[in-house]
Amino acid sequence: MSARLKVVHVGKFYPPYPGGMESHLATLCGELVDDVDLRVIVAHDGRETVSETVDGVPVLRIGTAAWISSATVNPGMAAAIRGSGADVVHLHHPNPTGVLSYLASGSRAPLVVTYHSDIVRQRVLRTLFWPVQHRFLRRAHAIIASSPDYAASSPVLRRHADRVRVIPFGIRPDDAGTPDPATVAMLRERYGARVVLAVGRLVYYKGFDYLVRAMDSVDGHLVIVGDGPMHRELERLAAEQGIAGRVTLAGRVDSVASHYAAADVFALPATARSEAFGLVQLEAMAAGLPVVNTQIPSGVPFVSRDGQTGLTVPPRDPAALAAALTRLLDDVGLRTRLGRAARERVSTEFSAERMARDTLALYHEAAGRPMPAIPTSRPE
Repeated sequence: MSARLKVVHVGKFYPPYPGGMESHLATLCGELVDDVDLRVIVAHDGRETVSETVDGVPVLRIGTAAWISSATVNPGMAAAIRGSGADVVHLHHPNPTGVLSYLASGSRAPLVVTYHSDIVRQRVLRTLFWPVQHRFLRRAHAIIASSPDYAASSPVLRRHADRVRVIPFGIRPDDAGTPDPATVAMLRERYGARVVLAVGRLVYYKGFDYLVRAMDSVDGHLVIVGDGPMHRELERLAAEQGIAGRVTLAGRVDSVASHYAAADVFALPATARSEAFGLVQLEAMAAGLPVVNTQIPSGVPFVSRDGQTGLTVPPRDPAALAAALTRLLDDVGLRTRLGRAARERVSTEFSAERMARDTLALYHEAAGRPMPAIPTSRPE
């Protein structure tokens, strides 16, 4: 039997550090750790370098010497990549520190890149980094896009279309945790029978300000789970509209799963391509919730399909949002049918197992090794 492939993932950070890229990285590595010789190299938010094992995954957190804007400076990262002996390097992008470290490492291992998102808002960084990014992407054997929609809409990915492979992100059934019946009952009593749920950081591209405006015309209670810089602005907006009693900014919660179970409809009113996929949609869909999302040029409307697993409306349109939310809250039959289809779509199209299997096949292709047979189900 041939030795397992040695695969090194290079990310920004790794859980318990929060974030969408970090969540995806942990899910993928958790699925792959039994099939490859795996190691993760990321930045540490402190100055020291720390080696540890997180849920069975070896993680090397390289000490951060400085921060430039939101990017870390990690002088030891290039040496860690160079000394890893990897058969395949898998880098998660956008990640200027990781890209520069990979190029400086001189690694000759085949490169796989997961392209999470374009650099959208940081125009100066995008302009300065453009030539380096394209030099880096030309080195890649394959560039993974999370949806065909994002692959088609990204100017960067279109330039490297010959190397783009679509492997949708996936989740495990218990990624959001397990609902607690007592907590669900308490939330229902607190918020009532018509609950609209949103989950995410309180930042501009999530569109939560438009969602709060929409609630002025919706008979229901909006609960937003998450924290971020727009917290006070959203509080002020709800108060100005006279609906503060029907809008709850819950912050971080102990049980997101219980909030999904207590809700009737899920909303992701994203306004910009910075929301490249919307992993929270998968969690909500797995919980059987229909989704109201927006027709932005990213993977968001690909994840939850209009008329199939939810309703899709134009971005930045509170009236359209309100109409879609009201339609679902009023029509229990439609809500149930779309929620059931949402759960089925996650299990068939967006499972972590399927994502890992397709990624593993790509590793073997990049390394020029035959793909080994993998059991259809793993032992408990």
